[in-house]
Amino acid sequence: MLPDKRPQREQTQRWTFSQLFGRARRHPFMISRWVLSWAIVGTFCGLFAALYWNILELIIHGLQRFQGSSLLLVMPLAGLVIGLVIHFLGNPGEIAVIVDNIHFRGGRLDARKNPSMILASLVSISAGGSAGPEAPLVQVTGSFGTWVAERLRLEGEDVRSMSLAAMAAGFTALFGSPLGGAMFALEILHHQHIVEYYEALMPAIVSSCASYVVFAAITHLGIAPTWHFPQYRLDSIDDFAVAIMFGIVGVVAGWIFMGIFRGCDRIFALIPGPIYLRTTIAGLGLGILATFLPLTRYFGHEELDKVVNQSFPVFFLFMLALAKMAAISITVTGGWRGGFIIPLFFTGACVGKAVVALIPGLNPTLAMICTMAAINASVTRTPISTTLLLSKLTNFSPLTPILFASLIGFFLAPKVPFIASQLKSEQGTLINHP
Repeated sequence: MLPDKRPQREQTQRWTFSQLFGRARRHPFMISRWVLSWAIVGTFCGLFAALYWNILELIIHGLQRFQGSSLLLVMPLAGLVIGLVIHFLGNPGEIAVIVDNIHFRGGRLDARKNPSMILASLVSISAGGSAGPEAPLVQVTGSFGTWVAERLRLEGEDVRSMSLAAMAAGFTALFGSPLGGAMFALEILHHQHIVEYYEALMPAIVSSCASYVVFAAITHLGIAPTWHFPQYRLDSIDDFAVAIMFGIVGVVAGWIFMGIFRGCDRIFALIPGPIYLRTTIAGLGLGILATFLPLTRYFGHEELDKVVNQSFPVFFLFMLALAKMAAISITVTGGWRGGFIIPLFFTGACVGKAVVALIPGLNPTLAMICTMAAINASVTRTPISTTLLLSKLTNFSPLTPILFASLIGFFLAPKVPFIASQLKSEQGTLINHP
């Protein structure tokens, strides 16, 4: 997205010094109206994300008081509400639909799905589903970017770039990393090419920076690390071997998760009737898991700190990781709305901490973060942005070990991506969930 077409080479050579000086004096900076438009889009996206987050926290605080066996009633009721919202307001779609729209609809996202997505995701997340706010934030902010592009009468790649810039702003508001959020919005679109729409990178970064400032100023989140891991310092080249080893551990966990997810998807596909029947049954399943393993409830934003800083038996950590995989799968395939990036980080932390307890002498911080990186990179195919996001979220300053683990997760992932629309094929997708 460039404001002016670059002049022909011959014309450039014929310019005199006075002509060049005159152009520079009229506008001596690189800033342009496009930069301002990206920043304005990011600002509005940050405002929406802050409003969404504050409403979400308010509802969560009201529903958190329900514990134990009461969840066997509360969560099915929440599932019924989610299903009724989708039944009457329409299916808001998932990240796979967003990816398809970026590829095949010129980057245009449909704002008509936003009411259903906002209401369904607020209930899903606040009631305790294992899915985070990233998917609804990306859907709503991305469609706002499309709306702005249409108002500005943009065409072609400019429309796609504006939508991607707004999507990046949504990612950044939640994760507090402008560069990581911008990269994630571009990486999530592909399983192999990493960043195909490279012309959208600068719009995404500018929009993300604006969104970050606004969201952090309102919510006071994203300034400090989200999770508080014990301090780690890179002292030995052996740590890279450890990072690779736990990258392999994370990949194994990722394969197991994808198997559980596909199994749940097949089971829920067999349930006949309207969508609210499936979402209610999913709520019952989530309520049963949360009753016996309370840490499986919610998407892990606060629960991950407990895993990091409290002591648990090895068997319990492995069981918790498997239960969390099941909770994510039930949440998404059962029709509840939200994203699974932070829940995957939670699962990776459980697995990494359990494995390091079996191998004395290894640094638990390095083990957990590398496993978190690998499982997310293997599922979402986002090795670069996963590295940047985790470094910010955990205050883990040596990027290289995380990058090694992320690359292991990326290259050892299944050949067919979990988000099948990343294949960039207009044929039917294998997985239609985020």
